[in-house]
Amino acid sequence: MKKIIIPIDFSEHSEYALRTAAKLAKKYDAELLALHMLEMSDIVLTTSDGLQNQKTAFFLQLAEQKFKDFLDKDYLKDIKLTPIIKHFKVFSEVNDIALKQEADLIVMGSHGASGLKEYFVGSNTERVVRNANIPVLVVKNNVSDVNFDVVTFACDFSEETIKPYLNATKMLSKVDTKVYLVHVNLPNDRFMSTLEIEKKVVNFFTKAEGNLDKMKDVFYVADYSVEEGILNCANKIGADLIVMPTHGRKGLAHFFEGSIGEDVANHSTLPVMTFKI
Repeated sequence: MKKIIIPIDFSEHSEYALRTAAKLAKKYDAELLALHMLEMSDIVLTTSDGLQNQKTAFFLQLAEQKFKDFLDKDYLKDIKLTPIIKHFKVFSEVNDIALKQEADLIVMGSHGASGLKEYFVGSNTERVVRNANIPVLVVKNNVSDVNFDVVTFACDFSEETIKPYLNATKMLSKVDTKVYLVHVNLPNDRFMSTLEIEKKVVNFFTKAEGNLDKMKDVFYVADYSVEEGILNCANKIGADLIVMPTHGRKGLAHFFEGSIGEDVANHSTLPVMTFKI
């Protein structure tokens, strides 16, 4: 891991993300890219009016100073830090910037969302998770330790989740992490018998690992929703981190089908890392 990008909005939760990213940077000897999305309208940025230009320059300088003050932290000393200010608050752009900077991870703070706000507005973190092609680590509070000794990797053992699984285990290989895989069985049309699940698990590990050594690290959980099963299992085994593959569905597909990865990231009190399928 060479570069970590952290979107900053000066909130308490972006402070949590920055602290977590700093700990990861020290562990991996990585560079931090602190990103502030300055919300200014297209009219303000392109106007030719002299007074308006002065106002724009003033707000830009104000944002730069506030950003500089926010990044003046003792825990950032001895860490390579690059501040980046962009002039549009469009959260799909975070992925574009991450790809342009060749970042390996996005770390975001989130307060979550619920009810109608979640369905019709969503959180900025959800939008980043949905659009990101690189892994996203979502934190809700101050993460005291980034060793992530116990990790829950949630998957349905389909072949499309092999790549996210391998990417996750590769990223976590530099820390002494125990990865447990969890499959959630639902009491509806997606219900599978134990034999059916085990056949999928055998196929998964045969193609992913070339052996079945890690079958002992699989949990089979029955619950009323995939999200509840993942969160309950993570709490039961004392996980420090939940890892989720996600499709990043958009538009109507996202509205009607949803994204379990986003839902878990939105509701979990544990850190959640998503990997795009």
